[in-house]
Amino acid sequence: MLESETPVTPVTFPPAFLWGAATSAYQIEGAVREDGRTPSIWDTFSHTPGKTAGGDHGDIAVDHYHRYRDDVALMADLGLTAYRFSISWSRVQPTGRGPAVQRGLDFYRRLVDELLAHGIKPAVTLYHWDLPQELEDAGGWPERDTAFRFAEYAQIVGEALGDRVEQWITLNEPWCAAFLGYASGVHAPGRTDPAASLKAAHTLNLAHGLGTSALRASMPARNSVALSLNSSVVRPFSQDAADLAAAQKIDDLANGVFHGPILHGAYPQTLFTATELITDWSFVEDGDLALINQPLDALGLNYYTPALVSSADADTSGPRADGHGSSAHSPWPGADDVTFHQTPGERTEMGWTIDPTGLHDLIMRYTREAPGLPLYITENGAAYDDKPDPDGRVHDPERVAYLQGHLAAVRRAIADGADVRGYYLWSLLDNFEWAYGYEKRFGAVYVDYATLERTPKSSALWYGQAARTGTLPEVQSIQ
Repeated sequence: MLESETPVTPVTFPPAFLWGAATSAYQIEGAVREDGRTPSIWDTFSHTPGKTAGGDHGDIAVDHYHRYRDDVALMADLGLTAYRFSISWSRVQPTGRGPAVQRGLDFYRRLVDELLAHGIKPAVTLYHWDLPQELEDAGGWPERDTAFRFAEYAQIVGEALGDRVEQWITLNEPWCAAFLGYASGVHAPGRTDPAASLKAAHTLNLAHGLGTSALRASMPARNSVALSLNSSVVRPFSQDAADLAAAQKIDDLANGVFHGPILHGAYPQTLFTATELITDWSFVEDGDLALINQPLDALGLNYYTPALVSSADADTSGPRADGHGSSAHSPWPGADDVTFHQTPGERTEMGWTIDPTGLHDLIMRYTREAPGLPLYITENGAAYDDKPDPDGRVHDPERVAYLQGHLAAVRRAIADGADVRGYYLWSLLDNFEWAYGYEKRFGAVYVDYATLERTPKSSALWYGQAARTGTLPEVQSIQ
């Protein structure tokens, strides 16, 4: 080694660190009319003209329902040690009420058994946005009763799988379910009612609390119960008082509305003030906050890009640069006086700025917010316009660099004292990307949508090497 060269210290993770990938039921399963499954709000929404790119839907998706054994074998070949998937509520409990359909539960029993047989730890998410349509017809998430229906569903799944699944997540990104589903309307069920979105947020919080209690009553005490939040890293455009107030407002609507009651047993007073012209919050009943504020065993954090906001100028017009789809209706109730700015830097195919410092900041924030609570990165990843080369290989060096940067940020957070115990790449497979249809590819594994053939991309091979060694390979090491 030349004297001027500096030896490279490998970025090494703790031995027990989980290396996983994540998916969700409606995005990959298909088989929407098999074994007793009935429509969810995403079946209805995606079959409504104009709601998704190209009129795409998840009727077949990537046919994981029939190909799960091959998909699990692929995970094992890559060296993954964990897999996070969601349960289709309407596959298990078609009307959102009453007894389970055992054929639906049997699919998840087979999937869990297959994972365990390959040495892969299953992590179950109970709700990833696919509410049974009959519950939406009865009022959906703004309807308080939906939280109690969720608790019954949680008990059913907990009793069926709790003997073999140790990691549980009640809700995935309740912010999206509440505000993209009921305020901006870019997600199912496509409603645009700001007051209903805030009510939905509270019902989702209540569902988490009731669901947590139901899981604990139906499973062995060793099991871990968490939820996954897509908490925003909200940065002010400047240190001016107006911009700081704008950042506080968005932080309350993105983060405080959930972690306030879930972690601390109270909503932020500033949230009530910001939304007082929309609702008086009288739907929060006595005792609700105690039901919501159940002790967690872990917290899942989903991160893609930070938000940069300022106070709005009087002549501000045009679409919001918040990265949450195009709609004339805002997903930010009471925040029409806030402007979102595109942060500088390279972007993914979603138009989201690549900024690993945001992930480090998010982890350290929750290390302070909930000291002693284990953390998992339950989603992180990037969409790129991936295509096979003439030899059929799929090179995605941009995604490799993205993963390397964000995993390095996770390791820095661990070095700074954060208790991060695992990372779930989003996503295992290219799949149905909600309102974007099949246009955006987040997968580490390429899917030919015509043949459904799976091809691991360079990023899958790179990530698999990281999983097997517990260190981050050089970006150029996978060709």
